[in-house]
Amino acid sequence: MTEALVHAMVEMQEAAALQRARELLDTGTDPMKILDACSSAMETVGKRFEKGEYFLPNLMMAGEMMKQISEMLKPLLKEEKSGAARGKVLMGTVEGDIHDIGKNIVTFLLEANGFEVRDLGIDQSPQKFVEAIQDFRPEVVGMSGLLTLAFESMKNTIQAIEAAGLRKKVRIMIGGGQVTEQVKDYTGADAYGPDAVVGLRLTKKWIGGQ
Repeated sequence: MTEALVHAMVEMQEAAALQRARELLDTGTDPMKILDACSSAMETVGKRFEKGEYFLPNLMMAGEMMKQISEMLKPLLKEEKSGAARGKVLMGTVEGDIHDIGKNIVTFLLEANGFEVRDLGIDQSPQKFVEAIQDFRPEVVGMSGLLTLAFESMKNTIQAIEAAGLRKKVRIMIGGGQVTEQVKDYTGADAYGPDAVVGLRLTKKWIGGQ
């Protein structure tokens, strides 16, 4: 059944995608499996966009489907928590990159698990990250980028954070389809997450040692 959900999302069949997601929930499918299926679909959509087979409206429609399905899943993924947020996380796609699918999934998981998240959006300059850290005072900063040019932007952003005297106040994780351990070392980040679940795990580890 998850294959049908992936197919509907990739083929821009919004009504069918939402119906498949509801059916999966009704039959007791693990919400994380549904989220994984959505992530797989979004990755395929992203590849079609890269090849010029899909365009910005397709990305936006896929993102809207992801948003609606995420809202369905959020109550089932929430953990029991007190009224206070666990901690603050700043998220953003770095300068020169407009991809936000992975970032949005990480943000969704963090919020569902009780973290206060400020999402800067896409194509954010190093200075925007610095200003947001000064204003929001997060414990963790997440930087996303799908294109290889994002690696240089991540490095520049981390250097700007260091120059502003803020580096020791935050833990920095990076993510994106082509990010590796070598890219982590190159940029100066603390860790990288190959998927959204790792991003959540890192945040829990860094904030309160969970």
